[in-house]
Order: sequence, then C-alpha cells, then structure tokens
Amino acid sequence: MQFKDYLREYKQRNGLTNDQIALQLGVNKSTVSRWLKGESKAVNANLIDKLSYMLQTDVEQLLKEKETYRKPILGLVKAGYDLWADENWEGYEEVTASDYYLGDFFLRVTGDSMDGAHIHDQDLIYVKQCQDVASGTIAVVLIENNEVTVKRIIKKEDLLILEAANPAVPSRYYTAEEVEQLPVRILGKVLYSKSMINQNRSSFD
Repeated sequence: MQFKDYLREYKQRNGLTNDQIALQLGVNKSTVSRWLKGESKAVNANLIDKLSYMLQTDVEQLLKEKETYRKPILGLVKAGYDLWADENWEGYEEVTASDYYLGDFFLRVTGDSMDGAHIHDQDLIYVKQCQDVASGTIAVVLIENNEVTVKRIIKKEDLLILEAANPAVPSRYYTAEEVEQLPVRILGKVLYSKSMINQNRSSFD
C-alpha cells in the first residue's frame, strides 16, 4: 500500500473527517485532501515521525517508494446469464499511468459466453463507467437491477441486442419499452480484458 492508502484506511477506521486529521497534524485541510487523492506526497520532515506513529508504519519509506497506479476489482460479471450482481470487493489491480485515467474499475468474469472475443472465465475486464455505448461495443449491462452481464451491444431500430461471442449462447433481444421498464442499463464500456492465466491482454478500443 502507498501513503495515501494508509491514510485513507486510518481515516475510515477511525471515522474521521479531513478537518479532524488536519487538526491532529497541524496542517491545512487541503493538504490532507491532496494526500488522500494521491495528488501530493510532499510531507514536512517534522511530520514524518508523527505520521508514522499515527499510521503505524514507516512513512519515510512509503514516501520513497515508486508511485504505482491501481484500480479496484469490484466483484463478478457472468459471461452468460443468471448471475446476480455481486458487490464483493476483491482488492486492487495494478494499471499503467496512462490506463489509470482511461477506466474506473475491474470486474471478474465468470462463464464462457464471450470466449470468441477473448474474454474468458475468471479474466478481469477493465471498465470505463458510462450510460451508453456505440453499437458493436462490448459493455457491462445491468438487467432488472439484479443481473450483471458482459455482452456486445447491438442497436437495431427499436431493439437492443445483447450478443454473445459464443455460438452456443443465444443473444437476448429487448424492445425499447422493455429497456425502459425492466430496466436494461449499460454500466460501462469494456476497454480490455486481462487473462489471469498468462496475463495476456486483449483490447477492445
């Protein structure tokens, strides 16, 4: 974990506000905010020991470590159907500095309906949150507020088609009325998948 992670954990564990942490350390609230966001690692030398005691770690060493970029892994998506939304927090996955600003979170896939698109069982998909995508885009979709799936979005006149990349899995068809009433909502665009077996990456942009 980085300095900002230790500080965020300390804040959450003790139910503190940025103001309260700033008061403890004798710094501005804006300084604490920048630390928590990872926008700054600048710490006055006089505060190193105080922060180390407060966070129960060697802050001086933390500040020397190379900056890493990570995004949360937020549960499961079924590359098929009939899996209820799972909000388990699995942890974090490291990304490049450029990828960090492109997407928002990872989801773990279960099932084989997207094998033909190089999205396999237990792969991680990197997702950019959005409410709509262009036809032909692979996206994460929430159906009836309880089922999450990853499919290729096909738009035809008054139909929304969730298309699998496995001929053994049928596509799903929704009318404009069903999209509105069920509802069927796009949660995000899939930027790439990452194999957990060989770490190969397949991009979809």
